[in-house]
Formats: sequence, C-alpha cells, structure tokens
Amino acid sequence: MNRTTAYATTSGVALPKQPAAPAPAACAELPAPVVRDLRHRGGRSPHALLFGPRDLVVITGLPGSGKSTLMRRTVRGPRVDSQDTRDRWDRSMPRLLPYALYRPFVRLAHYAGLRRALRSGEGVVVHDCGTQAWVRAWLAREARRRHGTLHLLLLDVAPGDALAGQRERGRGVSRYAFLRHRTANTRLLRAVTDGSLPAGCTSAVLLDRAAADALGRIAFTG
Repeated sequence: MNRTTAYATTSGVALPKQPAAPAPAACAELPAPVVRDLRHRGGRSPHALLFGPRDLVVITGLPGSGKSTLMRRTVRGPRVDSQDTRDRWDRSMPRLLPYALYRPFVRLAHYAGLRRALRSGEGVVVHDCGTQAWVRAWLAREARRRHGTLHLLLLDVAPGDALAGQRERGRGVSRYAFLRHRTANTRLLRAVTDGSLPAGCTSAVLLDRAAADALGRIAFTG
C-alpha cells in the first residue's frame, strides 16, 4: 500500500507525528498537510526518512546549503539533481567557455531527465533551488496522477553558512541570484513554519545542518 505520509525513523520506529497544520484551499482534496520540525535538536534526530513507493520528494534550500551532498549521501533510489547535469556538461565543454552560454541547455537536459524519471512511476527525490515554483506544481500534478504524494524537505541553513558552502565547492552563484534565492527561501520557510505548505504538498520536513548530517537514509518503501 502506498503511504500518504513520510516516516522518520531511528531504528525502524516511526517518529510521532506533529499536529497536522490546517489544509489550505489548494490542498483541500489531499490529507491535511503535516510539518515535522527536526531543527534545534543538536543532531539527536532521525537517521532515516521513508516514503511511499510512488511518492515524490523535493529537497530545497539556499545554494551551498548542502542539497546535492545530502542527496548523494542518503538517497536510496532514483534521484534527479540539476548539479549532476551541470557537472556532466562542464566536463564536456571547453574550460574557458562561460557557463552562462550553455546554461539554458543544461536546464533543458535537467528537465528532460526529470521527465524521464517521473515517467518510470517510481519514487524520486528531486533537487529544487526554491525559485522555480512551477516545478513544484508540475511535481504535485505528477504525484496525484500516479496516486502518490508530494513531500518537501527544506534545509534551513544560515546565508553565511550557505555562502561558505559555495566557497568550499569552488563554485557559487552571483550576488543577485543568491539574493533572489534567499528571498524565495525565506518566504517558503516562513510559510512552512506557519503550517502553510505549497499547493499539492502533503508533508514538509525542516532540517538544520545538524539534522541533515544525522540523516543517513532517504528511501522509498514498497
């Protein structure tokens, strides 16, 4: 049976649910959304997040917050990360060619890969930069079509830490782009904290850096 909620586990035990937030009108046809706040626990948080076999999971947060690192380390099953697509293109392009010149093709390749992954019908974890609301709307429609649900994992990392993360990987976004991401991320974080999820989302999990580091597995159960 396909689960309609996610389970956070330490040793196979379901984490008690928090009280469900009121469902916004856009989600009236779905179960009342649930927000699980795993922040500020000093790393004493679940080691696994388990979702239904046809569910979709969106990981969002500031550039440099550790989304790609978390996905590579924890995801058991299909994942679609725009950073992976960019890395493949970077390896095939001349070193002196500015990324801005082929960025549109990277994005097209990323969305084509996402479409293929969604057509498989399996659970998928998707990297989301937080500024493309239409992508979450697309995923919400796909989740309903496959009789699964859409879940949001939001990395709450301070802007200074995210900028440090960009410096560590030796690649960052422009000041303008970072401010745009920061504005969108702040708005989303405030809404989720207040119990208002994006349209079509059934649950949200809030992670700080310690909770993300404690997490060892994101998987889909069958």
